[in-house]
Amino acid sequence: MNKHLLSTLISLLVFMTGFTQTANLLDRPLQFERSRSYDALNYKIELAVDLETKSFTGTNTITLVPLNSGLEACSFDLTELNITAVYAADKSPLEYTQTQKEVEIKLGQSYSINDTVKLSIQYFAENPSDGLLFNDQTDRWPRMLTSNSWPNHARYWFPCYDYPNDKVTQDVIVTVKDDLKVLSNGKLIDVKNNLPDGTKTWHWRQVNPHSTYLSMLAIGPFVVIEDSLGRLPINYWVYEQDETVAKEIFSITPKAIDFFNNLYDYPYPWAKYDQVICPQQGGGAEATSATILGLGAVRHKRPDQDDNWERIIAHEAAHQWWGDLITLRSWEHTWMNESFATYSDYLYTKAMKGEKKGAIDLEGKKNQYLREAHNRYMRPIVYQKYNQPQDNFDSHTYPKGAIVLHMLRYQLGDESFFRVLSHFLHKHEFQAVDTNDFMLAVKEVTGKNMDWFFEQFIFKPGHPVFDLSYSYSLEKNSVVLTVKQIQDQSIGTPIYKLPVQIAITTSEGKRIKELWITKKEETFFLSCDKEPLLVRFDEGNFLLKEWTFKKTEKELIYQSENDDIIGKNWAKTQLEKLKTDN
Repeated sequence: MNKHLLSTLISLLVFMTGFTQTANLLDRPLQFERSRSYDALNYKIELAVDLETKSFTGTNTITLVPLNSGLEACSFDLTELNITAVYAADKSPLEYTQTQKEVEIKLGQSYSINDTVKLSIQYFAENPSDGLLFNDQTDRWPRMLTSNSWPNHARYWFPCYDYPNDKVTQDVIVTVKDDLKVLSNGKLIDVKNNLPDGTKTWHWRQVNPHSTYLSMLAIGPFVVIEDSLGRLPINYWVYEQDETVAKEIFSITPKAIDFFNNLYDYPYPWAKYDQVICPQQGGGAEATSATILGLGAVRHKRPDQDDNWERIIAHEAAHQWWGDLITLRSWEHTWMNESFATYSDYLYTKAMKGEKKGAIDLEGKKNQYLREAHNRYMRPIVYQKYNQPQDNFDSHTYPKGAIVLHMLRYQLGDESFFRVLSHFLHKHEFQAVDTNDFMLAVKEVTGKNMDWFFEQFIFKPGHPVFDLSYSYSLEKNSVVLTVKQIQDQSIGTPIYKLPVQIAITTSEGKRIKELWITKKEETFFLSCDKEPLLVRFDEGNFLLKEWTFKKTEKELIYQSENDDIIGKNWAKTQLEKLKTDN
């Protein structure tokens, strides 16, 4: 057990004896990265799908190499699939045992680490409860099918090693009625008419390895709107009645991909990028080279919602780097996917909408996390206690992790921060990664050991809560600033060590000084020749924090009129409180 996990569990145990959070984290089982006996190299998935009967037959031809010599049997995950036969590469039958969760196959001989093993599993299924979602025709959408492979539901439509620490190349070959279109990962190799039975066979090939939960399939009478970014095909798969609206909504996609190409100094890594509409999807769900979006994406534009869908489109596009190119090794490292994509959509919003919109977006992310911290629980961002992978996809993984990245960017500086991200993507392209890989990348690029930073904000629960006050000393020509950290430490939340910018505004202008906070209570003397009009804690709004700051009504009025948008809004909320103060 690593030291981060051990200290966290001890702290949480002490905390839980005092009172219970809404969600009892300690009731969850301790999870570890899954072990495996082989490295899967390629899945060749051949399906014949009937939308009317909601059924399919399939063959998955699996190519793998043993990770240890003496491999005589191997198993694959499956759910609600009925196996009819298993064959070796020479077409000889192999013995197998199927349960509700897996199939174990005897290979008929012993294989060493120098061997390549190929076998084929034949199967069928009818209307699975997950993985492949069959939809009847309604007034809003046609009869269709879309996949739901995340987080471990690929096993509902093909037998596989269904865990993200193994990456494979993939062929998806699907036969359907000839009035339907088929979308999957990678490049379209071929569409073949099967005369005279009235079907077509679509062949998609994913040539770079990816994890199974990123496998996708969509079948329906889609209208395909073609777009591009240079030589990169970008297409939008929508229902006929939504074509006009979709052209407008999705038109920002090339711009988003181009933005991330330049921001991360890593060109878009896949053969194409598609977006497809699905009835069951809420926001968006990324898959390699394709994203599944909910029906809400193709509604007529409303000014109060435009930014939200543009943000979602940018977020899912960012996943093509963060989550698809590099992928979390195990589910406690969810932030490697979601925090980075969430921070990416903030960066896109700021670049396209301006500083004010960006600041409001980032503040909204902070508040989203704080609501969860107050109403549900506080946990470390990297946390190994969960029932299902979905448990970790919460407001700690998405917005809190994004704010942590924003703080890291402030401490490293823009140039170093973005060099770290580019280096990390290039070093670990098409690999599974964890938080330690990223921590090492910071050291490799900048020479700085930021382990103390990750220890506080990634491996510990909670956030700093400040009680602030200041006075002005005319004798010493100083602002005397008192900073107290009052967060509850019983859950393992530390006393934080961090830098913060203090801005002092007088009639002569603004001066900014960086301080390092290291103790539970500290007093700082900041030289100032005149009594300040405004003392601003955390100039630039970099910190994830809660705070109270005792100020006069006069200063709050000045701040509400002269600070940045976040400072103005905070001052106005404080002035509102004074309405009831006699």
